[in-house]
Amino acid sequence: MTRVALIAHDDEKPEMIDLVRTYESLLSEFDLVGTGTTGQRISDETDLEIERKQSGPLGGDMQIGAEVAQDEIDAVVFLRDPHTAQPHEPDITALLRICDVHDVPLATTRTSAEYILDGVAADRADD
Repeated sequence: MTRVALIAHDDEKPEMIDLVRTYESLLSEFDLVGTGTTGQRISDETDLEIERKQSGPLGGDMQIGAEVAQDEIDAVVFLRDPHTAQPHEPDITALLRICDVHDVPLATTRTSAEYILDGVAADRADD
């Protein structure tokens, strides 16, 4: 089953919820994983099931990165706040790097997330 990670910084959580609601039908066909608070918001505000890791600053980004390194994640949607410095920036950078190393599609904006989700849907239709 396709496994997608969903992560959003605090200021981007409303955008993530809107994205998830827009793609809820497609996402319901995926195995979803998210960092703590993002996962909780998705669970509370949609009918989607999502496996929650730790909050990003407590290691959730690294937990998802480990799954990327083990080829257990097919795509990552990480809506980042480009205007606010994050105390766990090294973890974020490591996650971005491990996605590059393992050639895992990574979206950091709403538009790129839509392209990735549409692409994953197209790949599934081709199978």
